[in-house]
Amino acid sequence: MSGRPDADLPPDTQTAEETTEDAREDAPRGDSPEDTPVDAPQESSEDAHEGDDEDLLAARARRARWAAVGTGALLALAGTAAALLRAAGTAPVLVPVAYACGAAVCALAAVLGSRGRTRRALWTTVAGVMVMALGDQFD
Repeated sequence: MSGRPDADLPPDTQTAEETTEDAREDAPRGDSPEDTPVDAPQESSEDAHEGDDEDLLAARARRARWAAVGTGALLALAGTAAALLRAAGTAPVLVPVAYACGAAVCALAAVLGSRGRTRRALWTTVAGVMVMALGDQFD
């Protein structure tokens, strides 16, 4: 093992005495109850973190919606382009129809994602891609 013999132990191997001493040393100065003014309202730690959790959840939900909308729209455009290219070629009729149906299902997934139904949008996107892959198998 390389390292100094006086190096700190990982947190899971420290004893309780070392942990409490480190916590006292690392505690920010000026946050003790004696330092707060009497008129200042004191929030419990749960109330302070509750707003942060709600903001974090809202941000995650927003990202999930945008990801569902973007993925569904991109796959719908790709499926439409593939359907048009296959229709212009010598492929059987079933191939461009499958691509067009898969593109329509992916467009539905984009709409579901924009309305906040991200789980349904995910499964609908998967179904649309599977329909397009099935169309590719007919070729």
